[in-house]
Amino acid sequence: MSQELVSVIMPTFNTGKFLSESIESVLHQTYTNLELLVTDDGSTDETLKILESYAQKDSRVKVFNLKNHQGPGHARNNSIQEAQGRYIAFCDSDDRWMPEKLERQIQFMHQKECALCCSSYITCDDKNKETGMVCAPEKISFSMMKRDNKIGCLTAVYDTQLLGKKYYMPPLQKRQDWALFLDITKQCHMAYGITEPLAYYRQRNHSVSSNKLTLIPYNIKVYETILGYSPVKASLYFFFLFLPSYYMKVLKRNRDSKEYLKKRHLFTQ
Repeated sequence: MSQELVSVIMPTFNTGKFLSESIESVLHQTYTNLELLVTDDGSTDETLKILESYAQKDSRVKVFNLKNHQGPGHARNNSIQEAQGRYIAFCDSDDRWMPEKLERQIQFMHQKECALCCSSYITCDDKNKETGMVCAPEKISFSMMKRDNKIGCLTAVYDTQLLGKKYYMPPLQKRQDWALFLDITKQCHMAYGITEPLAYYRQRNHSVSSNKLTLIPYNIKVYETILGYSPVKASLYFFFLFLPSYYMKVLKRNRDSKEYLKKRHLFTQ
């Protein structure tokens, strides 16, 4: 069976320190029919220089430059607009994919005939030391997505052919990934997860997602924007549906991480 084109969406902003690792992990996929669409969001470090060097070496790498810093959602949307592939996949510029990620996911999506797929992923620190694992549910319904985000953006792949169109990040300053996948599951009703980890997520203390308290108004805004809820209803959903679900997810994530690290330690002894 011939490989259909996968468009990999990567936003960049002053991530030169980790960028080469991320790009290499995409370009060395066993699934080779891909294009890497990188939109730089006004970097002031060596990011653009690194991107241009890869674009010169590999025709699959396409680089776009936003003159003014507008946020990762705008950068991703610019790349989605330029995408030519049937499948849209996401990889941030400080994360990494395992070599068989795309091959496993595209095969899985064909088997399941699903429009949206994700996988488990391993968390690591700035020095690539593994710190835990986030396990993806095997099935993710629209109802589950209303409670909180169950899909790691760095593992997500959606099928524009089954969905009938491209889906873009909503115009939110933060939490665009949850809003996007909530919007998609609102149409397709069910997403599917691969329980084996296929990517590495880098946890950085100063990253946008590191301070959860600052994200409260943005989480509420997702309910207003995607589901059309009033501010009062959106706030009620957040405090009585999102928060309990989120804290249960954190507890499960901590248990899963401890179990993974314990097995990892025994395996390496």
